[in-house]
Parts: sequence; C-alpha cells; structure tokens
Amino acid sequence: MILVTGGTGLVGSHLLLDLTRSGEKPRAIYRKKESLRAVKKVFSYTNSEEEANRLFRQIEWQKADITDVPSLEEAFTGVTHVYHCAALISFDASQDSKLRKVNIEGTANVVNFCIKQKVEKLCFLSSIATLDKKPGEKIVSETSQWNKENDHTMYAITKYGAEMEVWRATQEGIPVVILHPGVIIGPGFWNSGSGEIFKRVWKGLNYYFPKVTGFVGVEDVVKVMRLSMDASLQNESFIVVAENLSFKQVLTLVAKSLDKPAPKKQLKPWMISLGWIFEKLTAPFYGKDK
Repeated sequence: MILVTGGTGLVGSHLLLDLTRSGEKPRAIYRKKESLRAVKKVFSYTNSEEEANRLFRQIEWQKADITDVPSLEEAFTGVTHVYHCAALISFDASQDSKLRKVNIEGTANVVNFCIKQKVEKLCFLSSIATLDKKPGEKIVSETSQWNKENDHTMYAITKYGAEMEVWRATQEGIPVVILHPGVIIGPGFWNSGSGEIFKRVWKGLNYYFPKVTGFVGVEDVVKVMRLSMDASLQNESFIVVAENLSFKQVLTLVAKSLDKPAPKKQLKPWMISLGWIFEKLTAPFYGKDK
C-alpha cells in the first residue's frame, strides 16, 4: 500500500494522478473534505470526466493530520511505501510556531509511523532552501550542505529540521530518498501557491523580487519521485531543478503568455524586510499549507 501525505496539494495531487494512471490504488491523507475538489480538478485537466472520476475513485482517502498522532494510526495500517509531501510554507513571522509544528513535529510523526510499520521506503519532498552555497560557489549543488552560520528563513529552518527527522529513519533501517525541488510550477491550484502567479499577473503585478532561483515543472517532480521510489538507490538526496531563472524572467514570460504588461519595478530591500509584503509578493512562488 502506497501512502501520500499532502495529497491535496499541487505535488500530491499530480503524484496521485500519476500513480492511479499506472494502475496503483494509493491511500492519501486529507484534512478538509472541500480540499478534494482541487484534486478532482487536476484530474480533469488531462482526462475526460468519466476517466477522471474513474482514476479518482482508485484513491483511498483517509482523513488525518500529520500533527495528530491518533489520526495517523489508521492511515498507516498496511502501508509499505510513503511519499511525504505535506508541509506548511510561509514567510510570515506569526506562523513560526505552526511551521515548527507542521514541518518538524509532523514529519517526526510520519517517520515514527514509518519505523513502527517497517515501511520499505520513504520519499521526502524537501526544498532547495535547505542547501547553502559553499564559499566561492555561485550555485548550490548536491554536495552543498546546511550552514548554520547563515541567515535562514523559518521555513528553511523547519524543512532542515524535517530532513533531520527523515535521516533518523535511516538509523532504524528505513530506506529514504530526499528530494530538493526548486520553485514548482504546474497546472492547478490557481488561487494558491505558485499557480496564483498567473492570477496576480492577470490582475496586474507591478513589482518583481530581485532574485534568481531554480524552477521545475510539477510533472518532472512527480517523475523523479516515482523513479527514486522504484530505483534501488537509498539514503541519498537529489536536487530537482529544470532551470535557473530570475523572478523577473518568469513573471515576464507569464505576462507575455497572458498578453499583460510585465512588472517593471524591483522590490526594494526595505520592502523585503516587511514580512507581509515579502509574503504577498512571493507567496505565488512558494505556496501555502499543503
């Protein structure tokens, strides 16, 4: 039995679509019933209504929360493989405690059940935010490591903490693979996460964030997740990025595709220091609770 946490998010929904298409009947965790509508929408983009419904019915939905241990008991029954996609993404300081609870404590709970259930493999979706450039390097690589001396967002800190929990599983004999995707772009969830960028540009976006980062399509992320789970490799981590682009480049490409004006004003340092502005303008790239 395959278990997917974060099944109602961008990556989780596309992963479930791929799994069901290949004949799997996965189990997926959800917290709110209304969130299942977004998953059905993703299934409908590339399938007829009949086929989308057929594939959706192959999923065994389990109401649970990774921060609620009792609710995970039933979710993990009979599970052999786990894709851990659930996470909270926020750059709002008021969310710091929730970030710790969801990303670190929630992952610790998932790991504990993986150990208890003696699962065959755990694939964890982390982030390039946990990788720091070495002195003299211009880009991060798969040899890059966390540097505690650097300044990090609370999101990055909690994702690194989550990674430490996943590595703990290896000490108990659980094979793991950790993936570090860049900013994930893909169809669906137009009102949240990276999908919201299209809505923002459509309505008019004046500012762009002065940064270059790695971008990757959600289908590619899913493909790497499936391959890493099926391959014999274990206890390794990989970067999942298709191309390094500036936020200005991406926003300009989106604006051109929508026949809208591209943002021309660069976000100033003092604006970035104001958390709410930073989150408002960058949330479309990083998403929210999945």
